Amino acid sequence: MSKLLSILVAAVFALSTGSVFAAAHMKAAAGDKKEEVKKEEAKAEVKKEMKEAKKEVVKDEKKAKADAKKEAKKAKADAAKEAKIAKADAKKDMKKEEKAEVKK
Repeated sequence: MSKLLSILVAAVFALSTGSVFAAAHMKAAAGDKKEEVKKEEAKAEVKKEMKEAKKEVVKDEKKAKADAKKEAKKAKADAAKEAKIAKADAKKDMKKEEKAEVKK
């Protein structure tokens, strides 16, 4: 009877120890999962920030390209305007020379 009682006590002790051990590992596993989720969230956040930064860079490049195009167009218009003025001045000079020749 004493052997049966000691086996029963050992079984209860083993069962309770095993359940405590299992519960401790389940909490640790749950903690690991939380850490993994946090890591994944951090990675997703970094990825999102990188994507936004890339969009800003592309937007800035497009704006710079549009500004350069506007400046080139303005420079071309200014050059055409100057050429027109120079042509008008040349015509005036020719008319003055013709009048001067006619007077001679």
